[in-house]
Amino acid sequence: MAKADQGDQVKSQFNSSGRVQKAPENFLSPADVKTVFAEGKQGRRDFIRRAFAAASTATAAGVAAVATPHAAWAQGNPIPTEGGDPHILNLPAHATGLGQGVATEGYGKPSKFESNLQRRQSPGLTQTTQASVSFAPLQSLFGIVTPSGLHFERHHQGWWDIDPSKHRFMINGMVKNPKVFTMDEIMRLPSVSRFHFIECGANTAVDWGNVAVPTVQYTHGMLSCSEFTGVPLITLLELAGADLKNGKFVLAEGGDGSAMTRTIPMSLITSGEVLVAYGQNGEMLRPENGYPLRLVVPGIQGVSWVKYLRRVEVGDQPYATKDEAIHYIDLQPNGLHRQYSSIQECKSVVTTPSGGQVLLDKGFYNITGLAWSGKGKIKRVDVSVDGGRNWRQARLETPVLSKALTRFNLDWVWDGKPAIIQSRAQDETGYVQPMYKQLRDVRGTRSIYHNNAIQSWLVQENGEVKNVQVS
Repeated sequence: MAKADQGDQVKSQFNSSGRVQKAPENFLSPADVKTVFAEGKQGRRDFIRRAFAAASTATAAGVAAVATPHAAWAQGNPIPTEGGDPHILNLPAHATGLGQGVATEGYGKPSKFESNLQRRQSPGLTQTTQASVSFAPLQSLFGIVTPSGLHFERHHQGWWDIDPSKHRFMINGMVKNPKVFTMDEIMRLPSVSRFHFIECGANTAVDWGNVAVPTVQYTHGMLSCSEFTGVPLITLLELAGADLKNGKFVLAEGGDGSAMTRTIPMSLITSGEVLVAYGQNGEMLRPENGYPLRLVVPGIQGVSWVKYLRRVEVGDQPYATKDEAIHYIDLQPNGLHRQYSSIQECKSVVTTPSGGQVLLDKGFYNITGLAWSGKGKIKRVDVSVDGGRNWRQARLETPVLSKALTRFNLDWVWDGKPAIIQSRAQDETGYVQPMYKQLRDVRGTRSIYHNNAIQSWLVQENGEVKNVQVS
């Protein structure tokens, strides 16, 4: 279909639906959803007004003070049935007076009306928050870059804010001249900046056996994408005179109390991909993301992106550390374990509509989501709204980068009937994201790592979206 024809079709769909409504899913509680739909029978305009009024009053106690002005505004200013909208006709206070001055906040912060947008932990997932996870709110993010303050967290013994003037980075092992670098010395070297995703190997782990969590924040939220800045590790190894012929692996060691150490193949390093990074999204790394120094290993599971990096040792064989021998291994159906299964295979997920959201009206919607592959660029994403019986090719939004998130979009008109929304990604190697049955036929259900199966979201007739599995 020509672009002009496609645009006309979208315009026609938009107009025929009367309204394009997207649920304020970050604020509606289950009780509010029931109330909104019950009151929706009173009439379409009143239905929409009450939906937003309910959304404004449904925030958690921690942001109740922010929600109150919303509720008062919605209740005191109903959407007019005739005569025009007073919020267009009348000038608001912010259009008639002086606002805040420059540098009111030395470091800019999100609007107070966005305070509900947070990374969140899963209650009861672990015994302590120092060895736990916080999940990124994928359902509410735009584009491909994750704001540093919303980047997911995975800690093994808590995070630290380390004094960069005292931090040191050592290179030893099979090298001619063991080196110790200060942060100043590292930051003087030639650097590069690249966009890459980082995904925990256990992302989507809880759904290996069956549906376990309701929203995309909890199913896929151990995923983020940033622009990282740093020095290629190969540059530092060459300065230390590393034996690149006989040295087949390096051991990366972190500076936190968990003694996190990971084996990295030298083949990844000599390609120039692996970075010793100090920058993230135009500023220094955040403490919870490894400040002042972390390893960036594109396409490889997040545990290998060692934080608080303090040492790299060159060796001639894998090190089989505790986090490689007894953790981060895949238990197979035959009882054997698969080790060093570190590449994050091609994967995708629809972020809107997704679990926990509510479609408040029939009509046009933009299905949007993210796709990524640890083996290179995303080549194609197909979307189904009928549980995989039929597929349509989605639009890939630029830029499409290697080992980075790719945003995709698809136009959809919801007719008010049940729908099952799925996305299926393919990368430049030809690898196609599998269904759950295909994955389980090979790996069984006893693993918790590297679940890249196709995610399904059920849109019910009442507009509620649920997490389901289609084999």
